[in-house]
Amino acid sequence: SLNLDPGRIEAALTPNTQAIMPVHIFGRACDTTAINALAQKHQLRVIYDAAHAFGIQDSGGSLLRHGDMSVVSFHATKVFNTFEGGAIISANAQTKAEVDLLRNFGIVDEVTVASVGMNAKMNEFCAALGVVQLRHIDSLIARRGEADLRYRQLLQGMPGVRCLEAPANQSLNYYNFPLLVEPDAPFTRDELYERLRAKGIYARRYFYPLISDLPIYRNLPSARAANLPVAQAVAKQVLCLPLFPDLLPDEQQRIVELIAG
Repeated sequence: SLNLDPGRIEAALTPNTQAIMPVHIFGRACDTTAINALAQKHQLRVIYDAAHAFGIQDSGGSLLRHGDMSVVSFHATKVFNTFEGGAIISANAQTKAEVDLLRNFGIVDEVTVASVGMNAKMNEFCAALGVVQLRHIDSLIARRGEADLRYRQLLQGMPGVRCLEAPANQSLNYYNFPLLVEPDAPFTRDELYERLRAKGIYARRYFYPLISDLPIYRNLPSARAANLPVAQAVAKQVLCLPLFPDLLPDEQQRIVELIAG
């Protein structure tokens, strides 16, 4: 799934740990049951990075209901977008009140500023764009799903390339089409990336480079490559192929033929 392994969480906890911050990678649900149990055991908060998870349902309902908060992105690259913006979802009224205060400069009323805050409000134009998007979102997701299925059919049996399996008991919004270039492939991930770009196909290396490799974090003890062997390996394998509602079957056929060489 490429998601956080609940079996590795306890070993990473320290006396300073205050929260678990899992990511629903490519909109594929984390093991929310196991993560919740660990959080309760250690009295930790759970804040989900649900940037890719708009509209996704698991067997119990919206994926965004899990944790103390789920943070959703409405950036222009997302399945549902307002060009810029996002949302914080929480079932706790006190948490919502605190977020509302922080996003509006900490202002309570005309004469009261209760805390240091920020300008994190969505403007009216972006909100209006989102309302228009909502009218078409089901159709857009369905068309992305059709393109996802075509990729799977075209790539079936191709040596050295693996598609992520569709998750059980969970819907998808088909945000991305990630494939893994395996070690036994006749090309590396970066070689494939350059081959596609040379033909005007703009695939993306998600998530590369790792945040832990960036200059602002790389000197932290927790960012050492030896501590992150799975992430380091996967970051050199993942390539996301173009996926959007108007992607044509002939275009997908051309992309897969380029992959096959």
